[in-house]
Amino acid sequence: MLKAVILIGGPQKGTRFRPLSFEVPKPLFPVAGVPMLQHHIEACAKVPNMKEILLIGFYQPNEELNRFLFNAQQEFKISIRYLQEYAALGTGGGIYHFRDQIVSGSPDAFYVLNADVCSAFPLAEMLSFQKEHGEPNSFVILGTTANRKQSMNYGCIVENETTKEVLHYVEKPSTFVSDIINCGIYLFTPEIFQHIGAVFQKNQQDMLLEEPTNGWHRAEAIRLEQDIFTALAGQDKLYVYKTLSFWSQIKSAGSAIYASRLYLNQYHTTHPERLASIKEGGPKISGNVYIHPTANIDPTAMLGPNVSIGTGVTIGAGVRVRESIILHGATLQDHCCVLNSIVGWDSTIGKWARVEGTPSDPNPNDPFAKIDSETLFREGKLTPSITILGCNVTIPSEVIILNSIVLPHKDLNRSFKNQIIL
Repeated sequence: MLKAVILIGGPQKGTRFRPLSFEVPKPLFPVAGVPMLQHHIEACAKVPNMKEILLIGFYQPNEELNRFLFNAQQEFKISIRYLQEYAALGTGGGIYHFRDQIVSGSPDAFYVLNADVCSAFPLAEMLSFQKEHGEPNSFVILGTTANRKQSMNYGCIVENETTKEVLHYVEKPSTFVSDIINCGIYLFTPEIFQHIGAVFQKNQQDMLLEEPTNGWHRAEAIRLEQDIFTALAGQDKLYVYKTLSFWSQIKSAGSAIYASRLYLNQYHTTHPERLASIKEGGPKISGNVYIHPTANIDPTAMLGPNVSIGTGVTIGAGVRVRESIILHGATLQDHCCVLNSIVGWDSTIGKWARVEGTPSDPNPNDPFAKIDSETLFREGKLTPSITILGCNVTIPSEVIILNSIVLPHKDLNRSFKNQIIL
């Protein structure tokens, strides 16, 4: 029997995803037409003998999360439960806190997936790999190859090229260690809790020797990467399965558009019914496009490539949309143009207006390049990135918005570039 745990974080995480995370928990933000979490759940539900999926985080339970869980259980016919942490406990502390729930029913192994990654999720392949490498209680990290410079932004893995054992693990090193990086997807057996428990005991002892504090000094706050993998490396317990399939982090809003592109491309094999096709009386489609059935789109509109249209969206005549996510209830009036942008819930873009951002894609000439999750500001200036319209934003006709973040504002009767408009 198998289980899966998805680590969804909490509201003080995902700050690089603002203002979009103000309106919806980041794990429920739609990527390629469905909530980010649904891609993880779909992949887990396909693994034979999967009995339960647990979500662990410190979001307060809310109507949107509860509705998502109910619908997902109905669709995938599997038990899905949310376990709320009392505080941010880290990637290891959360699963240790709920270890009794995870080992209930005596699963042979369980997956741990970070919610903010986009992947083909080769979970069955990881299981087969685990049976072929190391002892029965060995653990598996999903890895991929990054370029030399970007690898230092991730957990780096030095492997035995023959056995695939992890010999050395360093989280975000200051100098080059390895081009194999941690994808944030793991396969454990219940024995992992002995190793996490040893760190918990050490943390408790350390706390007795110093003044009680919050943050990482809390005994239960444990990080798999720094506290567990670093110690297990070279102990014949930890192995790396390298995937050649797509993988990316979803840390910023710009990376959501890139992740949407990767998932839309995967739909050709996994969900061809989700991809829009050119139909008589329908809009012009270029490349991979998702259109929700409730959207109302003029046949003279041009959509794609890499466009996702949400529920109840209205798109007028002559509209051009490319490399963008249009969220539910938005209205794009006649002849407006939207490029490299996210248009927020119930927002309106006026006639002949132009909303455009700068893509933050990986270097297309480097097969191992990953997306850079830029900070919002660089050298005191807003980093050029995609344009984001928050919830209920109205862009008047003929206004141009470039590389900006726009929240509801009374006076938008002029054009803006590289600004945050509140």
